[in-house]
Amino acid sequence: MSTPLPIPIKNPGNTPELIASALRNTILKGWLKSNQPLRQDQIAEQFGVSKIPVREAMVQLRAEGLIVFIPNRGFVVSELSTAEAEEIYMMRMALESKALERAIPKLRPSDLIRAASVLEISATEEDRSQWSELNWEFHSTLYQAAQLPRLLNTIQVLHNNVARYLLIYLGGLSARDASHAEHQKILQACQ
Repeated sequence: MSTPLPIPIKNPGNTPELIASALRNTILKGWLKSNQPLRQDQIAEQFGVSKIPVREAMVQLRAEGLIVFIPNRGFVVSELSTAEAEEIYMMRMALESKALERAIPKLRPSDLIRAASVLEISATEEDRSQWSELNWEFHSTLYQAAQLPRLLNTIQVLHNNVARYLLIYLGGLSARDASHAEHQKILQACQ
């Protein structure tokens, strides 16, 4: 038997959504690297399921852009070029601006308090993968008030596509501090 992939398994007998979630988290945390193959039979064995829910999970992750299918190789973790990352950031800026535009008039004091709390926790978080999750929680807390679930889902997919690279970028404290300052400005503008 080959070496198991570093996929944390929480619930044996998972549905395709739970398998996709576990694989997504593993990719976003950088445990699965760009161009790393994803063997369906190996993943099915790890989860204790047939290949069918694994295949369904792979289709979902492919639609999100986290994996690609390469003929004669199968599914592999996707890799972003600099141009693709720039395009995603351009798309995020446009969509996130629109989400905030719609959300700001509807933000409740409790939303702003929650966003401030998440921001405060993220300022001292040492675990980069946890910081990434807090980063998304901060942004989604502000965007939820827009009440545009499809837009929020699209923004989250774009966020996920660059999140694993953000972890590399934020390796140093100065980058994290700069990011925190930018997030403070966003929160102040919303307030």
